[in-house]
Amino acid sequence: MTVAVEPVSAVGEFHPASASDTARLGLRLAAALKPGHLVALSGDLGAGKTCLIQGIAEGLGVTDIVNSPTFVLLNLYAGEDATGGELTVYHFDLYRLGSGEELEDIGGIEFFADPHGVSLVEWADRMPEVLPESRWEVCLEHGTTADERLIRWRHLVAKKVHGREIA
Repeated sequence: MTVAVEPVSAVGEFHPASASDTARLGLRLAAALKPGHLVALSGDLGAGKTCLIQGIAEGLGVTDIVNSPTFVLLNLYAGEDATGGELTVYHFDLYRLGSGEELEDIGGIEFFADPHGVSLVEWADRMPEVLPESRWEVCLEHGTTADERLIRWRHLVAKKVHGREIA
């Protein structure tokens, strides 16, 4: 069952004071996601990408333990959409891939287009050329102290679908 929380706006920033604050932001981001959405996360090691994804996954009804798929590249989780329907959560870690071509070769890009899934992509900034135009971008940054973070997000919506202008 998904958790009812106030969704984030299409653009924003947040200064979490703790890992639990970061996870709570993930819950709010999950409330804004719909099947077919992709969340592209960027940020240095230890900035909180996996922690945020754990909150997003919880908000999408995932009950499994969520860990970064650094060595396996992709973890799949069973979740639910806002109506309680089945939703697959694809959790990618692109850190070890050298190019978007490598991701295409293993079939990873096909999951981005799943209308019954949500893709959460760590290290998305390493290969922006493979990302769909419509996506959520989330950037996590370290602050001036060890515990300080800044998280910025925006929802990009494609101006064209299949080569045609959309409203």
